[in-house]
Parts: sequence; structure tokens; C-alpha cells
Amino acid sequence: MLQTEFLGNMRRTHYCGTLRPDHEGQTVTVCGWVQRQRDLGQLIFIDVRDRTGIVQLAFDDATDRAVFEKAFQTRSEYVVAATGTVRRRSSVNADLPTGQVEIFVTAFKVLSVAETPPFEIVEKSDVKEELRLKYRYLDLRRPDLQRNIIMRHKIAKITRDYFDENGFLEIETPMLIRSTPEGARDFLVPSRIHPGQFYALPQSPQLYKQLSMVAGFDRYMQIARCFRDEDLRADRQPEFTQIDLEMSFVDMEDVLAMGEGFMQRVFQEALGVEISLPLPRLTYAEAMRRYGSDKPDTRYGMELFDLSEAVADSEFVVFKSALEAGGCVCGFTAKGAVETYTRKTIDKLTEHAKGIGAKGLAWVRMTEDGPASSFGKFMSEEQMNRLLAAADAQTGDVVFIVADAKQNLVLTVLGALRQEVARKLDIIPDGYNLLWITEFPFFDWDEDAGQFVAMHHPFTAPMDECVEYLETDKAKVRAKAYDLVLNGIELASGSIRITNPDLQNRMFALLGLSEEEAHEKFGFLTDAFRYGAPPHGGMGIGLDRLVMQMLGCETLRQVVAFPKVQNASELMTECPAAVDAEQLEVLSIQTIPGKSE
Repeated sequence: MLQTEFLGNMRRTHYCGTLRPDHEGQTVTVCGWVQRQRDLGQLIFIDVRDRTGIVQLAFDDATDRAVFEKAFQTRSEYVVAATGTVRRRSSVNADLPTGQVEIFVTAFKVLSVAETPPFEIVEKSDVKEELRLKYRYLDLRRPDLQRNIIMRHKIAKITRDYFDENGFLEIETPMLIRSTPEGARDFLVPSRIHPGQFYALPQSPQLYKQLSMVAGFDRYMQIARCFRDEDLRADRQPEFTQIDLEMSFVDMEDVLAMGEGFMQRVFQEALGVEISLPLPRLTYAEAMRRYGSDKPDTRYGMELFDLSEAVADSEFVVFKSALEAGGCVCGFTAKGAVETYTRKTIDKLTEHAKGIGAKGLAWVRMTEDGPASSFGKFMSEEQMNRLLAAADAQTGDVVFIVADAKQNLVLTVLGALRQEVARKLDIIPDGYNLLWITEFPFFDWDEDAGQFVAMHHPFTAPMDECVEYLETDKAKVRAKAYDLVLNGIELASGSIRITNPDLQNRMFALLGLSEEEAHEKFGFLTDAFRYGAPPHGGMGIGLDRLVMQMLGCETLRQVVAFPKVQNASELMTECPAAVDAEQLEVLSIQTIPGKSE
């Protein structure tokens, strides 16, 4: 067994990936992990890797025999230190930034030996993700993941610099807070000192940043850790990081301008990508009407259209019943999709549509022989021609149509199908598509509860002209709320806040909170407003999602160092895990055997 050694006086002078031809002749010391060792008899090459890249070490018959022998015994993932002279390589590797040079080694130490890892440490590994996450500390050695984490650091630094230059103060807010209703389940932390009582982990720093405005700090920011106990997906983790900001004495335009300036800065400095300002804007109503989504990806076409008028006299029962119930018939046209979307493929898409709420999916395939459709026998030629004209359908296209008594369901289903079809047709271009969505509804209709509920947190201000409808016509009320969307993903969300205590209490009542409940949960905030609250607003920008989108990653797991998987567990440390009875007793907690959700 090769004996490991102490670093001693072999102090690192350079990172592996930084060496270039202008270092030729210099004596350097590098440290890192062995990527591979190549034994050519009297010549040994070792590629050493650190977070900056790889450099080649060279050993030959002029090398000290003891050094050569250690190099001979070295294997992949050993941790080594090497001192030597930088020289030109006889065989240039154009694929490496250090490919023109190598280090002729004069001193070499093995600092740590390594067992054979469960998978090879290489770029874009195709090893099953579950295995890589179990050994995440090894997975994180891969250069592509290391670049992601380094870029995340760079974006965080740009963030702090930008907001500091614009007069913001970074203020930390508590991690252990009171549980308040904010839309998702809280993670609860039992209190040992107060048996039977619980802290919550913050879903956002919302209340504390508003109180910072009351305190007079006027421009707050924080790169804040947030927690939500909700189902995971590719762009969601139970713990996430938010670039949180709040500004006093502002209106919506001031907040949006600050957010736009940040986006322009971070894309330019991190990626060298120019973002043109001002960013496009769509109202919520327009986004839903055109794209069927409040976070639309507008990099490609296939906008939705309303066919209700075109099919108004149709006897096709699906269309007719939807219109008679006050609903609508809408669709979109996939250009040149007739070869891709065969009857079999459309059947699969129909099942997908049913799975997300539709009763079915009507379609027209524009073949060389004319239109073939799922409902043609119920339409006259004139009616079909009117529909195809409204759909701008040409030979080679496919028209997808959904009808229902609920307009919002029609638009939402078509929005999801639009994305699915675009992915299958591979028509989504590269690039970064940023836009604002504004004028969100203040209330959302809850079908299960049969009543209107808040679409946003209860501190969002209604638009001034809508205040009169708060009690009489909730569907008319729009909020001073805004989202920033990047390539079809909600990147940021914010609003102008309510600062009038009377209006805030009115909002609590509208949301079904009694005066006592509202005071118990939020009395500290409404009390604060009585002592002089400046007008203020802000937003939270998802740092994880921003990095994911900027780097073109498919999931947050590629930009979070130690992520959770679909069932909210971490495979490496096997958490969550049971704790012993003594810990539970100290916390006055008793578990229910076999109880699971």
C-alpha cells in the first residue's frame, strides 16, 4: 500500500487549470485529484484535476526514482501534490486550456489514497442519478457540476454588488418564525423551552422585510433561505434560495426598473449576454388569452385563438354544449406538424389532455388530401372552412382544439399542450426570453371550496380603481402584483404592499379571517402600520431557478450542491430519519406508530 504523506513545505502556488505557455520555465506546485494515470514504461503521465481544470504531470527516466515509483503506484482519485517545472508539451491537447504545457515533476506526494469510486468522475455522466446523489461528494467533483456551483457563486456576488451600488442594505431575517398562512405548508420546528409550541421555517422573509420598511431602512435585500413543504418537481426544492428585496417610497414602476437593471447586469457580467430594456410586458388576461399560461414561453409562436364564433352554429355536441353553458372553444395551430402528429401520436396527446382536466381533444390534420379531423362528420364544408380560416391552417398543419364550459380550464389545458407540442416538434429556440406579467387577479375561484380565495399573500395591494369591488365583485379586482418570467418559468414574484391598517384588516376579513384570528396571526404587522408605514413594494427572485435557466440545466438538482429528490429525501445522508425516543420526550412529542401521509 502506498503510504500517504503530509503536505509539508509543498504549498500550492497555482491552480491546475491556470497554467499557460507564459508560465514556461517557472517552478510551480499544484494540488488536486488524479483524473487518470498513463504508464508508458519509462514515461508516465498523470492528469491532475482541481476546480479550475486539468494539467498534465510528466515523469520520465530523468525523474528521481523514488518520485517515479510513487507516480507508478498512483491511481484515479488519489489526492496528490506535485512540484516541478512548466514546459511545452510535445503533443498539444487542443481540448484543454492547459493543453500546450505540462509540469515536469521533481517532487511528488500522495496526500490521500482513494478506493475505486462507484462511478467515473467525468463530464456529463450518464450514470443513474440516484447513484450519483448517494455519493454526491463524488458527483460534485465532476467539472460540469463544479462549473455550475462556481457560476452560482458568481451570480450571488454580482447580486450583492448590484444591490449595494443601488443603496440596498443586506439584512438577515430569522429562520425560526411564527407559522403564518402563506399558501404552502410550513416546516415546523418544536420548541423544547415551550412544550407543545412550534416555530416555523420561513416560506419567505415577507413580514420581516415589510417591518424593515416600517423601521426606516427603505431599501432591503437578502439572499434568503426559504422553506416550503410542497411536492417537488424539476424547478422546485423544499428548501430554496431567494434574492429578496423591498423598497420604500416607490410604486410598481420603480420596483420593475430595479429588477430589470439587475437582470441586465447579471446576464452581462455572468454570461456576456445583452438584455435589452425595457422588458416586454403582458397583463395576466392577455397572457392567458394568447398562451394559456401566466408564465408563457414566447420564444416560439403557436398562440391560442378563440374559435367560439367560427363554430357557433356547429351541431358538434362538444362545441355546442360548451358554448351553451357559457364556455368557449379555443385552439392553436402547429405549423408543419402533420408528419409528427399521426393519429397514434394524437391519441397519446389526447390522454395527456384528459389527465390535466380536459374532457377530450378535438383536432384537424391538414393532409395533402384535405382536412382530416375527429369531428368533421358533424360539420358542413362551410363550417369547416370557417374554422380553418380562423385557425390559419394550411396543408401540413395540425389544429388542436379544446372546448369546455370553464374558459380558464380551456386556456390552461391548451397552454400545457402548446408546450408539449413545441417540445416534441423541437421548435423552441435557444436564448433568454424575459417578460413581466402584470395585473394579476386579486382573487382566484376555488372550485372545491365554492368561493373566492386570495391568489397572492394577504399583504398584496389591490389596484386603486378596483378597491370599490372588493366586497361586491371579486372577479373584477386586480392586484398590484407582478411576475418575472424567463423561458416559461416563473423567476420572480412581487407586489406593492398594503400599508393602510384599515384596508389590511378589510382584506383579512375578505379572506375569511375573523378580527381575532387576524390579530393573533398578524397583529404585530398591523400594529406596526399604525406607527407610520411608508408605501413600499418588492419581490423575490429565485436564485436557484435563475442559475438553472442561465446555464440551460434541466433541473435544480444540477445547480444545488446537496439537493433533495422527488420524495423530499436526501439520498447521501438518508434524511429525513427517525430520532430516538429521548429526543422526542425532551420536545414533548409523541409519534403515532405506522402513521404516514
